[in-house]
Amino acid sequence: MTISRRKKIVFALVAMSLSLVVALVILLAADLVLHARAERSAGLNRYGYRGPVVGRKQPGELRVVMLGGSTVFGYGVAWNESVPAYLEPKLQARLGRKVSVVNLGYNNEGAYSFVPNLEDFAYMDYDAIVFYEGYNDLTGDAGVNTSVYRRNSAVFRLTGYFPILPLYLDEKVMMLRNGNNLNAAYDAARSEGPTVFRPTLAQRTSAGALAAVSSMARALDAQLSKVTSDARAPLTEVSALGCSPPWVNYCESVAAAVRLGRARGDAVVVGSQPRLVLAHARDVHSRQQAMLAGMLQRNFSGDQGVVWADLSDLVDLTTPNITFDAMHLNPQANDVIAAGLVEPVVSAIAGAGIQQ
Repeated sequence: MTISRRKKIVFALVAMSLSLVVALVILLAADLVLHARAERSAGLNRYGYRGPVVGRKQPGELRVVMLGGSTVFGYGVAWNESVPAYLEPKLQARLGRKVSVVNLGYNNEGAYSFVPNLEDFAYMDYDAIVFYEGYNDLTGDAGVNTSVYRRNSAVFRLTGYFPILPLYLDEKVMMLRNGNNLNAAYDAARSEGPTVFRPTLAQRTSAGALAAVSSMARALDAQLSKVTSDARAPLTEVSALGCSPPWVNYCESVAAAVRLGRARGDAVVVGSQPRLVLAHARDVHSRQQAMLAGMLQRNFSGDQGVVWADLSDLVDLTTPNITFDAMHLNPQANDVIAAGLVEPVVSAIAGAGIQQ
């Protein structure tokens, strides 16, 4: 090979590398802009949780994390109108010290996600944990909810940074192809039916360009998946905790998360959600929570660092104007739930021997 040919090959490789670096910088910059725009409204911050980034725990600070699905996330309200946001100042007033409560809730996640999320956010050095979930696990063992959405991202698994650009671009594409109606786009995707809206050439072109950028971001994620793994806990059919179908895996997931928290020395609160409205759903939810309470009593009653908080009757979901869908609460009702968690958290902290 001649020197001239070698130089051309080296130049081509350098050019390709620079192009890749530039593309990555552009994608990261775009993602950071989206996070900045969304994190204080309906979105997630750059580390994948709701609300402002909390940073390193300060001396004397008590840090609490709250896990669950959309009722923890605060679906339908702003980040500072969610249960964790209301719980923070109440605990500060009650304990007379600096307290931060971090919202680790994620829409549609259930108890199976508790352990992975505790592991992924262990760097926060939290002192207390609140688990608040049941609705997303009502189907039980027949269809175990194994969603752990943040871990779907190889970038998050590898770096702790949670990219939202692919989701944002996918939704933009869906809107352009469905008359700027995102709800209709999701409905069409779920039903796999034909889209009645016929996009213009300009909209099809714009959608295609956005889809190409989204594909580039996903291709990077796919490459990173080769160097990082997403280990998932196995499901089970037999409970060693005294639980019975159809919520064997729900009980096992909650118990595993409680054990993990207590092994770290953290205070743990397990809270029940308000009773559902429809008769059948209400009965199923009541039986599920009764089984959970029984499991905690049998397996953790001797541990004062674990507290069961029965909030099932704290808010009446049949009351007009406190919920838009008989499940997700308005800010005032979220404030009531937060108030109901204060004493259980304080009790668990004392029981765990954490300095107050």
